[in-house]
Amino acid sequence: MTWPWEIVERDHELQNPTSAEKILLLGDYVRLTSESRVLDIACGKCGPARILAATHGCRILGIEKLEAFAHEARQRNAAAGLDHLIDVRTADAADVPLEAEAWDAALCLGASFVWGTMLEAAAALAPAVRRGGFVAVGEPFWRQPPGDAEPEGYVDLEETIERLERAGLRLTGLIAASDEDWDRYESLHWRATEEWLAEHPDEDGADEFRARHLAHRHEYLGVHRDRLGWAIFVGRKN
Repeated sequence: MTWPWEIVERDHELQNPTSAEKILLLGDYVRLTSESRVLDIACGKCGPARILAATHGCRILGIEKLEAFAHEARQRNAAAGLDHLIDVRTADAADVPLEAEAWDAALCLGASFVWGTMLEAAAALAPAVRRGGFVAVGEPFWRQPPGDAEPEGYVDLEETIERLERAGLRLTGLIAASDEDWDRYESLHWRATEEWLAEHPDEDGADEFRARHLAHRHEYLGVHRDRLGWAIFVGRKN
């Protein structure tokens, strides 16, 4: 079955292992103002976008592939009185042409997989921001890699930064997830999944969903919690 993000992230306001305080810090790091134009790739339900728009009055274009998330984002933006600042487009960002040097900041928080890894995401986003603008990518990195070579496509912190800078960006900010950020992010997955399974015990695919959920939880507790970091990497285009 396709992993049902609409179910497992139904309770998430921020769909990454981060916090509202750290998103505010991101806004400072990329020097947002009311004049800023911001591109938010795979914006999900627009949790970070609402924080940034409410704080800085910047205009944001969010691109989100999942219609359920895009629809919820529009509803939440309107309820917050921010729909005049945040526009949400339903599309696969990999298929959307990005106008060159049209943005003051481009964000891709936890979704470099749209193109591949940090290497491909930074290369795709760097041309879209003006000189002196910023690209911010949220990306996992290995603090202590397992035995396999570059497992899951992630690399250590130094190589992750090198991937960003190969796109012609220079690292100017690093906002790392804490263990508490990770635990909150994963725990909301577990609660939503267990509640859904309790409510739909006979649903087609429920057994496979439970098995994958338990495997993911085991991987997080047994490997990722100790060894895998996550951070927002901010690069300036010179």
